[in-house]
Amino acid sequence: MTQPTPQISADALADQLAAKAVTVIDVREPMEYAGGHIAGSLNVPLSRITQADLPQGPLVLVCQSGNRSAKALRQLLQQGHPHPLSDLEGGLPHWQQAGLPLRKLKNAPLPLMRQVQISAGSLVLLGLILSNTVAPAWILLSWFVGAGLVFAGISGFCGMARLLAVMPWNRVTV
Repeated sequence: MTQPTPQISADALADQLAAKAVTVIDVREPMEYAGGHIAGSLNVPLSRITQADLPQGPLVLVCQSGNRSAKALRQLLQQGHPHPLSDLEGGLPHWQQAGLPLRKLKNAPLPLMRQVQISAGSLVLLGLILSNTVAPAWILLSWFVGAGLVFAGISGFCGMARLLAVMPWNRVTV
């Protein structure tokens, strides 16, 4: 008997979902899940995937790019998960490119990256306005934000994103 392929195409997944032959597990964080997910999928973040009580039967893991779902698949296989596992090829962008819909929860917060862009842009503009109207030293605010964005790009750590993620408007229960 041949082993099932670890990846599944968006169209094949849609067919299996329609036949109720699989359960989709979305391994993104709740805030991401709220912003758009495959209807009927369950949200089990990657950080909790090995401790979660997963449904019986074949599972398809999904995330935004396919990286986290592939990591979750490896973790479950290493743990000896007893049911067939697959990973959505190309993540949710391939699902959408195939013309398949995403379900968005009501009152879902803006994606975190957009929040960072709005906040950083507002702070830079504020620094420029205040440096021209109140005191020249306010330009340091724009410098600080710019340096923070460069640091985030180089290191992969964005303090502003971490701060925004814990704000009350970003608390999502799924």
